[in-house]
Amino acid sequence: MTTLDLPLTRLLLGRRAFGSMGGGKAGVLVERNLMVYRRLWLTMVSGFFEPLFYLLSIGVGLGKLTGAVDGVPYAHYVAPGLLAVSAMNGAVFDATFNVFFKIKYAKVYDAMLATPLRVGDIALGDILWAQLRGVMYSAAFLAVMLAMGLVHSWWALLALPVTVLVGFAFAAVGMAATSFMRSWQDFDLVTLALMPMFLFSGAFYPLSVYNHQVRVLIEALPLYHGIDLLRALTLGRVHVGLLWDVLYLAVMGLVGALVAARRLERLLLT
Repeated sequence: MTTLDLPLTRLLLGRRAFGSMGGGKAGVLVERNLMVYRRLWLTMVSGFFEPLFYLLSIGVGLGKLTGAVDGVPYAHYVAPGLLAVSAMNGAVFDATFNVFFKIKYAKVYDAMLATPLRVGDIALGDILWAQLRGVMYSAAFLAVMLAMGLVHSWWALLALPVTVLVGFAFAAVGMAATSFMRSWQDFDLVTLALMPMFLFSGAFYPLSVYNHQVRVLIEALPLYHGIDLLRALTLGRVHVGLLWDVLYLAVMGLVGALVAARRLERLLLT
């Protein structure tokens, strides 16, 4: 058994979550990706800078021209939203573009199936890897928030575990969606889905600016729930309603992972 094998898998889905498709050896794939990317570290860290630039330009720069938002300085309000965006970006882009390349061109998964790995191991392994990338971005961004004094509460100790959940949810759904992609042009749909979530999920302003119907629509978006959780933790505004956000993201991740595994089984074994 490898050092990364099983514990995280059991934590998220359980040993038998994928049944006959496997899943217990997902850690082997995570180790494989670590070995591959140790020479591509610049690619790994590049995605961290986009939300950082937004924080410095909009949160700090534009914040100088605005007053308090929801009772806190503007940069303090924007930062937790961009923390959720960091987790989303790292997870989604690894679980979409990289997975598509492995399936359609490199045929990496076909080679893996010649080993004791099964489809469930492959699906969960790359979901966990994409999630890990999102957590790396989030940890770096959270360190910047601490250095800039943008954290208000000890509840923020739970922020990094929450980014794990956010990353898992988006990585799983990202891989499931990628399994339906036919060409690179289909990835325009990924951008079409991510951009509205980024702009309208409450990262930059409260939902109170919208009417009730629009708020209900936005509250159905997954990024909103990640932002709501992280903003409450970093600002010290914890309440029982946050459990709904946790449940939403957990169910999203579980369903996405199961769909991804089923789709990969169909693509690789039929």
